Amino acid sequence: MKIDKRIIPLAIGGLGIGTTEFTVMGLLPDIAKTLQISIPQAGHLISAYAMGVVIGAPLLIGYSVKFPPKKVLMAFMVLFTLFNGLSAVAPDYTSMLIIRFMSGLPHGAFFGVGTVVASKMAGKGKEAFYISMMFTGLTVANLAMVPLVTYIGHTYHWRFYFAIVAVIGVVALLFLKLWLPNMEANQNTHFLEELKFLKNKQSWLVLAITAIGFGGLFTWLSYITPLMTGISGVQSDQMAYVMVLAGAGMVVGNLVGGLVSDKLGPEKTCALLIFLMMISLTGVFFLSEHQNIAFVLTFMCGALSMSIASPINIMMMKAAPKSEMMAAAFMQAGFNIANAMGAFLGGIPLEYGLPFNYPSLIGVGMTFIGLIISIRYMYLYRSGTSNEDEVATECISCDK
Repeated sequence: MKIDKRIIPLAIGGLGIGTTEFTVMGLLPDIAKTLQISIPQAGHLISAYAMGVVIGAPLLIGYSVKFPPKKVLMAFMVLFTLFNGLSAVAPDYTSMLIIRFMSGLPHGAFFGVGTVVASKMAGKGKEAFYISMMFTGLTVANLAMVPLVTYIGHTYHWRFYFAIVAVIGVVALLFLKLWLPNMEANQNTHFLEELKFLKNKQSWLVLAITAIGFGGLFTWLSYITPLMTGISGVQSDQMAYVMVLAGAGMVVGNLVGGLVSDKLGPEKTCALLIFLMMISLTGVFFLSEHQNIAFVLTFMCGALSMSIASPINIMMMKAAPKSEMMAAAFMQAGFNIANAMGAFLGGIPLEYGLPFNYPSLIGVGMTFIGLIISIRYMYLYRSGTSNEDEVATECISCDK
């Protein structure tokens, strides 16, 4: 299948975002040592970034909706590049904490605008696949860049990690300038108008599916290292290979999720994928002590963790046809809430001394709730249209 070069700039932006978001987790001890702080304090850098994502997504989208999407995406990438570059030279913990918060601001906004741009570049019936192509950058980051940059950070210095991310940002800016088509801005909207989709029950159901159902997988991902080393018998120095396996699953699942969604429809695909998540997490709970099966489940859970991104974003855009960019930005906030909920709830059984396969049991419960909400959603909106006037996605005719 020929790749539309117009989608490549968005994928490169996703590569940079994925690299900066996930690499820090493996370099916390190095950062803590240099900044003379504890590892839990260094962990606040992750929380600061996530808070930036949640706050920045609606604010930046709200104040940029009247500008052409290409210029908006380039502006977001300038901010992303600038603050990651500053992270490489931050002198102390306080400045690093502030800069990491600022680095997170354009994250959700970039994917919010990028999701709508990708869907408009796609032909009819290919919207989910084009969105999955944008998120390919995020999955490749987990497969290749995170292990590579983590190694460089450990071997040389963690500051190289942020410098590399800044370089990726510069490359993304160049390709945005060269290959992303010009699109007209929506002049007939404003910040409060963009937020009206929150009055829509359909939108809240999609956000609930994201935060609760998708959050179930983060009960597994947040504790994958102690699970694999403590239950599956994997040596700690082999965990890099386990993470590569999970990353490979993310790459495959992301693309398959987009293709299946375009065939079955996003609503059916979402319900099917959440059901498979529930089955996979059940398998993690009962079968993780068998190492080979644990490897298979790692790939499966990795695949499912990204396969839902395209269909759930399509569902949200259908639920908010007049506020697609803001709605897509809220989806990024929803994914970060899922991350936080999964990690928090998954840690509860561990606090009571239960084995490391028990977080996945919490995940089974979360995905079951997500499945119920998905079924309810299909019952209410089985036509696949929003409860407002259906707005057809316009295909932007540009030279490919």
